[in-house]
Amino acid sequence: MGKKKSWREKLHDKKDLPKIVELTGKMKERWGEGRMVVPSPLEVKEIMDSVPEGNLITIAEIRQALAKKHGVEVACPMTTGIFVWIVANAAEEERSEGAERITPYWRTLKTGGYLNEKYPGGSEAHKKLLEEEGFRVVKKGKRYAVMNYRKFLLEP
Repeated sequence: MGKKKSWREKLHDKKDLPKIVELTGKMKERWGEGRMVVPSPLEVKEIMDSVPEGNLITIAEIRQALAKKHGVEVACPMTTGIFVWIVANAAEEERSEGAERITPYWRTLKTGGYLNEKYPGGSEAHKKLLEEEGFRVVKKGKRYAVMNYRKFLLEP
């Protein structure tokens, strides 16, 4: 068995991405006629890097920006979500090795302003990073969300 890839290696693994695919089958039923972009991990990172302090973005806005960039109807929700997770872990990998500036992944929320429990350290660590920047995080059922998150959304 080979050596396990680091998060940064996963981030830089292009896998012939981005690529544009026609919407077919269940995807066509859900999204309609047209095409979808399967983004590259670095494209997702670039958008996440662009979110300044005091602003937030959701995975839905990242997908909108990717679709617009590629001139297609939709960006793949599954790969975009996976790449957000890889970017977050690669950033923490960099921090653990002494990097002072990393991708501010904590400014990327799930739909509805919810925190991402899959980020390094889970929802609690995500909550702490957001609160350090002045965001108010509240408990909604079993999950956390940023209060009035729409007020802070960066337009894609």
